[in-house]
Amino acid sequence: MLLLLTTLYLVAITAANLITTHFAGQGHPEASIYTAFALVAFDMVARDRMHDLLPERGRRWAFLGVLIAVGSLISYVINADAATIAIASCVAFAAAFTVDSIVYELAHRWAWLERSNASNIAAALVDSAVFVALAFPGFLFVVAFGQFTAKVAGGLVFSLMLSRRVVPQGA
Repeated sequence: MLLLLTTLYLVAITAANLITTHFAGQGHPEASIYTAFALVAFDMVARDRMHDLLPERGRRWAFLGVLIAVGSLISYVINADAATIAIASCVAFAAAFTVDSIVYELAHRWAWLERSNASNIAAALVDSAVFVALAFPGFLFVVAFGQFTAKVAGGLVFSLMLSRRVVPQGA
C-alpha cells in the first residue's frame, strides 16, 4: 500500500505542477483550481494514509519531506519552465504538511475520516495561501480561495473513497 500511495502521490504532484505551469504560462492561473481538486486534494489525503503507515515520527517526517522535494524536482526535470511553480509547490506543501501533521496528530482519537478532513482543511488553507503568494505575481485572492475550496471538497471525496477501501470499520 505504501508503494502504491507513494507512486500516486508523486504522479499527482508532478502532474499538478506541470498542468499549472502550462496554463499559468498562458495567463490562466485559475486553472490551478482544477488541479487543486483532482490532484492536490488526493495528495493531502494520501499523506494522511501514509502518516498511519509510517508510525515512527522521525521516519515519517523524513519520508514525506523527501516526497515533497522529489515531486517538485521531477516537475522541474521534466520541464525547466516549471521552476517557479515547483518551488512554490515545494514550499507550500512543506508548510501545509507541517500543519496537516500537527492537526492530524492532535485529533488522533477521532475516527480516520474526521481526522483526515480536519487536518486537510487546515492544510488546504496554508497550502493555498502560500502557493498562490509564491507562484503568481501579486496575490490572487480569487485563485487562493478557489484552490482552498477545491482542496477541501476534493479532500472530502478522496477521504471517502480511501476510507471505504483501506480503513477498517471503526478505525
